[in-house]
Amino acid sequence: MLSYRHSFHAGNPADVIKHLVLAEVLSYMSRKDKPFDYIDTHSGAGLFELASNDAQKTQEFADGIGKLMNYSGGNEAILRYVDMVRGFNKNKLAFYPGSPKVAEQYLRKQDKGWFFELHPQDLPMLQKNTEHKRSLRVKGEDGFKGLIGLVPPLSRRAVVLMDPPYEIKTDYQKAVNTIIKAHKSFTSGTYMIWYPVVDRMRIDQMEEALKASGIRNIQLFELATSADTEERGMTASGMIVINPPYVLKQTMADVLPELVKELAESDGFFRCEELVSE
Repeated sequence: MLSYRHSFHAGNPADVIKHLVLAEVLSYMSRKDKPFDYIDTHSGAGLFELASNDAQKTQEFADGIGKLMNYSGGNEAILRYVDMVRGFNKNKLAFYPGSPKVAEQYLRKQDKGWFFELHPQDLPMLQKNTEHKRSLRVKGEDGFKGLIGLVPPLSRRAVVLMDPPYEIKTDYQKAVNTIIKAHKSFTSGTYMIWYPVVDRMRIDQMEEALKASGIRNIQLFELATSADTEERGMTASGMIVINPPYVLKQTMADVLPELVKELAESDGFFRCEELVSE
């Protein structure tokens, strides 16, 4: 199934938490001069024009990055994220960076970026958005399989973002199984799984499978803009991070209450948890 296109959802609250966590992790990795690899299993187009028909049809960005562009609070991680998005815009919010463009801000000449995308419309856009940098490699392949083929990397340092569309219900378990398999080959990598909360039971199952895997040092960060519901539609989303930077949990403990205040309805909430200790 290749009907999903992220252009309808670019810049929404789910993107905010996903890309803020991604930016914090990559910023931390770049503190050392040693090279690292960034592997993005489901990359999308890379950059989204918010005046496009897709983005305007849903205008989900208005409830996410649109509310944060004039953020006046004092949280430094949120300010860094907003400044990063501003870097793609001039006087007004017109473009939103997908994960490849977010990552590019932190990848140096010694680092490598690996981007996987299968959608026939998004793949050429992704290629165009990354062609200016030889260290960024785009592959029109299955990102689940692609990840396994890249670990362990020659650099012995890596950040992985797994962000499937979850069009197929089996993607929830497939994401977990693939990360567990990759971790067995390369235990020291930082692995991130983004997930949507449409059916809370599926997220509970993901968490339990990871806990039962034997993997250590797992944290979870979730932003819910409204309470869970049995009706159709995403109410929350989050990032599960294996081998996170030691500073990430405190950073997100400060960030998430602010995001709830800025983006959520009155019944919104957040989770900032250690699923498995080191």
